[in-house]
Amino acid sequence: MQPNTTHTTPCTITNPMTDITGLRLSGIFPVGREPSIRTLREWTKLRRIPYHKVGHFVYYDLDEVIMHIRTRLKVPARA
Repeated sequence: MQPNTTHTTPCTITNPMTDITGLRLSGIFPVGREPSIRTLREWTKLRRIPYHKVGHFVYYDLDEVIMHIRTRLKVPARA
């Protein structure tokens, strides 16, 4: 009798979702200038950065956050 196993090719994750700690330490912020977890939670609450909620867990798509920061979170220069 042969075991009932199916051979599948492993899927590669091209766009990983991460939690708030992974977002902070992902390298998208300058070294030594990473925002605190409290700041990231505040930005999430105010919807300043994109996030995905699964149940009561909050996940961040790194590519979405990077694009959002580069395109929408521009601070205007002082006159």
